[in-house]
Amino acid sequence: MAFRSIFESATAPVVSFELFPPKTPAGLRTLYRHVERLMAFRPGFVTCTYGAGGSTQEKTLEIVAQVRQRWQVPVAAHLTCVGANRQALADFLADADAQRIDAIVALRGDPPQGSTTFETVPGGLSHANELVELIRTDFPRFGVAVAGYPEKHVEAPSMEVDLEHLKRKVDAGADIVITQLFYDNSDFLRFRDACRRIGIGVPIVPGLLPIASFSQIQRITSLCGAKLPQSLVERLQQAKTEADQASVGTEHAIAQVEGLLDADVPGIHFYVLNRSEAASQILRCVEIPTAE
Repeated sequence: MAFRSIFESATAPVVSFELFPPKTPAGLRTLYRHVERLMAFRPGFVTCTYGAGGSTQEKTLEIVAQVRQRWQVPVAAHLTCVGANRQALADFLADADAQRIDAIVALRGDPPQGSTTFETVPGGLSHANELVELIRTDFPRFGVAVAGYPEKHVEAPSMEVDLEHLKRKVDAGADIVITQLFYDNSDFLRFRDACRRIGIGVPIVPGLLPIASFSQIQRITSLCGAKLPQSLVERLQQAKTEADQASVGTEHAIAQVEGLLDADVPGIHFYVLNRSEAASQILRCVEIPTAE
């Protein structure tokens, strides 16, 4: 399954969801209950990340394999270059292939907790485009997604340099680009236009994280370099409870989705944080047609 084929054959914007491995068996059972609810929106695919340094890689494969088996939906496992040499990456890919995982989200990955810079392990890879090349050479069956950064990756010296990195990933064989979260659609639209100008022609899928609490999103955006519009910050500050903040976040996400659909995006990728409520409410409100 090539990611690109999902979008080429779709008759409507493709909805997709990102999960992460829970820490406990109870958390895993809860996750599957939420996935069951999300399946009502007939996603084009589901992805699953893993902990820093590969701490939950096996759980990632277990989860995507279960999702694929239970709901017959295409699935993708995240894979990063962090802490792994070429053989370890190949072993993960072989395991994913044996479990009939459909695709890989190929990432360089963030430095492990406690580190401020990415360091390549002996025999490892330094950049995501190298990981894409490895997949395309040795495991060509997989679809491949890569990450894009509408507001620039925090380590990139400029937007131009960041876009050059992205083009290398796409030229290496990526099917689609899924973006980091953002809260101002104009940032995404400028990013998409810039991608097209330098010859990136694959589908560019906006990634959205509905805000659940002000403190949580302040922490997340401080780490990834995304910004919150001042008007949104003021509304979140005025919200008296976390539930009120979540309502503000959902309203903002609904407006984002409506604007993105008007701009003819190929799909929307939701970072659901293993919950279903916000994404479900958003999708019911905007009534995205079902992609076939």
